[in-house]
Amino acid sequence: MTKQLQNPQSSQYQQDGFAYSRDFFESLVDTALHHAHQLGASDAGAEVSEGCGLSVSVRNGELENVERNRDKSLGITVFIGQQRGNASTSDFSHQAIAQTVQAAYDIARFTAADPFASLPDAADIAPEAERGRALDLFSPWAITSDDAMKIALECEAAALATSKKITNSEGAAVSAQQSHFFSAHTHGFRGGYASSRHSISVSPIAGKGRNMQRDSWYSSMRHAPDLDSPQTVGRIAAERTVRRLKAKKIATVECPVLFEAPLAAGLVGALVHAISGGALYRKSSFLLDSLGTAVLPDHIDLYEDPFVLRGKGSSPFDGEGVRVQARKVIDAGVVQGYFLGSYSARKLNMKTTGNAGGSHNLNFTSRQTQASDDLAAMLQKLGTGLFVTELMGHGVNYVTGDYSRGASGFWVENGIIAYPVHEITIAGNMKDMLQGIQAVGADVYNYGSKTVGSILVNRMKVAGS
Repeated sequence: MTKQLQNPQSSQYQQDGFAYSRDFFESLVDTALHHAHQLGASDAGAEVSEGCGLSVSVRNGELENVERNRDKSLGITVFIGQQRGNASTSDFSHQAIAQTVQAAYDIARFTAADPFASLPDAADIAPEAERGRALDLFSPWAITSDDAMKIALECEAAALATSKKITNSEGAAVSAQQSHFFSAHTHGFRGGYASSRHSISVSPIAGKGRNMQRDSWYSSMRHAPDLDSPQTVGRIAAERTVRRLKAKKIATVECPVLFEAPLAAGLVGALVHAISGGALYRKSSFLLDSLGTAVLPDHIDLYEDPFVLRGKGSSPFDGEGVRVQARKVIDAGVVQGYFLGSYSARKLNMKTTGNAGGSHNLNFTSRQTQASDDLAAMLQKLGTGLFVTELMGHGVNYVTGDYSRGASGFWVENGIIAYPVHEITIAGNMKDMLQGIQAVGADVYNYGSKTVGSILVNRMKVAGS
């Protein structure tokens, strides 16, 4: 049996703020896999992880919350032929690991065989030389709660100072988070890495009484020095809030709709969901059998790149240890590939695309976009119609593609914002909306693993008063 290290810490890991070392994690995984083998498992995989961080929030110039988090977990998947069982624990003792492996084994014994259930094929595993690819994903932010509070206060103060119309605040927050993991399975994979994610956010309120409006803004990066300044975050949040004052209702109309870049990422997300394995093999997608077909105009491309330095969707391998690669998912509007893990790939009689755990950094672009196509230029392209800056609800039917969301934003006339609007609903069908994309802006915004500019859709139903 593989023995646990007597000292789970190393000086480097302590310095980075972690409680456990990579070597210790490897020993835990090996212990779990050894137990599984002893029980008679045909295959097994295990992953151990640790996360920690600091979150500080303020409101109206005063400290509201200080929260420190630390969590850990070991998960084990056991296969008995094509029967699969999973179990997890937060206790790293030998006894707890043995009990967890036993639990996973017992679950597998009483689970019906699934002909598609198994570890990824050995041929698909990321080569050892690629598993340690340097992507600069980890930069611990050695910030104290006092310093985090000061940054949050600066951010909120900047929002309040932007305009006299800012009358209140729902608060500002600073978060510094980091984690690391190690996983291995019996088809030849061993690997893991550390990562970090830090953020600054604020939500100011403008106006009084029934005419109050709120909005927010944030900055999120893997490296703290890459964050926008608290002053910038505060100013943008305040400007977004103030421009929403004196919003009106509008009459029901059909018109072109411009989605602000952060919301445009949601349209890309709906597209990704529709061509992802789970939705496809369950036949719950509005883009079934779309491989090789045009689902977008011929000026649209979607590029996936797992190797962007400091990218929020970057990884040297996927959640199963499978090789990842940069690729064109959509080329000139035509679907070139799906998003598949090994299980969904087998269900569809296809090969995994290295997307177990989700998509990697996605860039949604138009070949017609010019460097000068900022928001002002996109409003000109919109002409007369709706510019959407907030969406409410989850009104997307992924089976039919029907789309209906509560919205607010601005009515635009002849390319100029006329007035803010609220209490409206926008509706259409995702197939038509995707085919109706007329332009993508150069006002590029990164939302998680998606990067996209504002998106102009040629026609949607806008239900007002």
